[in-house]
Amino acid sequence: MTNQIKIAVIGVGRWGVHLLRNFLAHPQVSVIAVVDPHSERLAAVKQQFNLDENVVLTTQWDDLKQVPGLKAVAIATPATTHYALIQDALQQGYHVLAEKPLTLDPRECRQLCELAEQHNLILMVDHTYLFHPAVEQGQTVVKAGKLGDLRYGYATRTHLGPVRQDVDALWDLAIHDIAIFNTWLGQLPVKVQATGTVWLQGGVGKDAGKEDIGTNFSASSSQGLADLVWLTLTYPDGFQAYIHLCWLNSDKQRRLGIVGSLGSLIFDEMWRSSPLTLIHGEFEQQGNQFIPINQKQEMVELEPGEPLQRVCSSFVVSILNNTPSEISSGWVGTQLVEILAASTLSLSQGGKPVFLNYSFGVKI
Repeated sequence: MTNQIKIAVIGVGRWGVHLLRNFLAHPQVSVIAVVDPHSERLAAVKQQFNLDENVVLTTQWDDLKQVPGLKAVAIATPATTHYALIQDALQQGYHVLAEKPLTLDPRECRQLCELAEQHNLILMVDHTYLFHPAVEQGQTVVKAGKLGDLRYGYATRTHLGPVRQDVDALWDLAIHDIAIFNTWLGQLPVKVQATGTVWLQGGVGKDAGKEDIGTNFSASSSQGLADLVWLTLTYPDGFQAYIHLCWLNSDKQRRLGIVGSLGSLIFDEMWRSSPLTLIHGEFEQQGNQFIPINQKQEMVELEPGEPLQRVCSSFVVSILNNTPSEISSGWVGTQLVEILAASTLSLSQGGKPVFLNYSFGVKI
C-alpha cells in the first residue's frame, strides 16, 4: 500500500518486540526503522521477523532524523528516558505511542500533552489493559447496574519478579489496576494512601514509608525500592479500592474485583478460559438474620482479540482521523502519573493521605 503510515519502533526489549510484531502485521503500517542501544537485539529482531533490508536498524535515536517519510514512533524504552525522547519526537513532527508510564513526573506529562496539541500530533500511551476485552466488558456490566450499589474494590498483583532497579513495585505494577478501577467506575480518585516495605534493594525489613524520596515525586528512593506496597484509592462518591502489589511473592495473582449489593465482578487473568466472572448474590433480612439469596455464577462472554493489537490499531486510527484516543490519550496517561506521584508522596510520609484535584482539567 502506498499510503501506509511509516513507523519506527524505539526499543525492542521484552515489550517493544511485541509492538514491533503487531505493527509489522498491520496492513496500514510500514515499519521503516528500529532503534535499540543493543546491537544484538537489532540482529535478533532482524532474524526473528525476517526484516526487509530497507528497514533501518540503528543504535542511535538521532539517526531517525535522516529517515525520509517517517510519520510516527512507538517508544518502549525505560520510563526515565521517555520525556526527552517524546519531546524530541513531537518537535520533529512525529506522532507518538509511548509505553506506560508516560513519564515519571506529572509536570513533564502535561508539557508533552500541550506540545502534542500545539503541533497537532497524536500522543497516546500504551495502557494495554484499557483495551482488554475483559476490561471493556466489565465497564459495560458496572454501568448497567448489575452489581447494585457499589461498595468497595480490591486488587492483587503479585509474582516472583521481575524485580525492577529503576522504579519500585508501586510504579511498576499499580498503574494497571488504577486504570481499570478508573474505567469501571468512570471516576478519578480524590485521595490516595500508600505504605510499603523494602527487602531486596535497600535493607531487610525496612519500612519504605519512612524513606525520604524528596519533593519531586521521584519513582524511587535513594535508600531503597519498595518490594511490597499497599495502596488505597478513595473516589468522589466514597468508594474505596484496596490494591496489594508485590514482586517478592511466589503466589502469582492478577486479580481485581468490585463488590456491590447484588454481587461481585471479578477479573482474574489466571482464569484464561473465562477471565471475567459475575458472581451474583445478596442478603435477605429475616428478623435479625441475613440470609444469602440469588447466588449464582456467570461467566461473561468476551470478544476475541489481543489487547496490544487493539492498542496499535487504535493508534493508527487516531493518526488517520487526526483525533486523540478516547481511551488512552496522553492526558489519560497524565492522570495516572498524577495518581502515582501522589501515592509516592503518601508512601514517603508513612501512609499519610494525599489529596488530588486534577487542576489540569482532564475529564474521564
